[in-house]
Amino acid sequence: MARVSATVARVLVTGIGSSIGTHAARALERYAEVEAIVGIDTSGPRAALARTEYVPSDPGFAVVQRIIKAERIDTVLHLQLALDPKAIESRSLHEHNVIRTLNLLAAAGTPGSTVRKVVVRSSTQLYGSHHDDPYFFSEDTPRRHGPRTPVERSLLGVMQVVREFGEDNPHVVVTTLRFADVLGIDATDAGFSRLLRRRLVPEIAGYDPRLQFVHDNDVSGALVHATLHDVPGDFNVAGEGTLPWSEVCAIVGKRRVPIPPVLTRAASAPVRALRLAELPSEALALLRYGRAVDNRRYQTAGFRYRFTTAGAVDAFARGLRVRHAPRAVAAS
Repeated sequence: MARVSATVARVLVTGIGSSIGTHAARALERYAEVEAIVGIDTSGPRAALARTEYVPSDPGFAVVQRIIKAERIDTVLHLQLALDPKAIESRSLHEHNVIRTLNLLAAAGTPGSTVRKVVVRSSTQLYGSHHDDPYFFSEDTPRRHGPRTPVERSLLGVMQVVREFGEDNPHVVVTTLRFADVLGIDATDAGFSRLLRRRLVPEIAGYDPRLQFVHDNDVSGALVHATLHDVPGDFNVAGEGTLPWSEVCAIVGKRRVPIPPVLTRAASAPVRALRLAELPSEALALLRYGRAVDNRRYQTAGFRYRFTTAGAVDAFARGLRVRHAPRAVAAS
């Protein structure tokens, strides 16, 4: 069971310009236990925030060290990991994810630092997706295959950096949250939230993988829980249950277009129509093999989900219909 943090939180949020960063800051603003919030990113928050101070900058060592000292930061939420190689060059992923995390933690761990808690947003992508994977991945399940993509390699690198920081700083509560694929109307920087906005979506012929999602409200809730409670360790964060891809598309009302398991010249037309070149290899692997994780450990630590996987898909579908309704009325 999680312990309630003894002190009022003064929080630094990296990645405030992402949908997850903005939503997390907005959620934290509702709690009197959170005394101050500072958000850092090269782009500003995606929505107006009432009492979050925005610092336009990369979270480099010197900048973070100054902020920690000036604002007496005790909690760091590191939400700036890049998970989409289409949004950042593959050769830059190590620098963006691993080196940036290393510099951030170095600043948090300097002598005299006021930081007593670090929460890192990670992803279930670090487990990969293969034909012989276990039915569910627990936080301690070893991979059966080495990393195949730059994203997977960088996430494993971040995991190692975070663990070494925790070993060197036993006085700091270190929490890593491994989020399943996020679904949310405002989560436009999340892969499947973007994919399911398309008129046509791909399926790989002969495959109907089971998938697991987490609603963006539960993402914010999970981050708030780790901020207000002491929950050291690694945790999967995913809605209960799984759904086959065919059922996900049916609920959201999307037409599936099959593509061959091996892309050949005959498949070039559907590839162009579905803009598959825009899909990262991690997403294509999921559309073939799927993935599911055990979410019980974080529930044992006191977190309560608002949405199951099916509930997250249904809420996303209803949100899309509401957003498109005014256009339909205007066009009629």
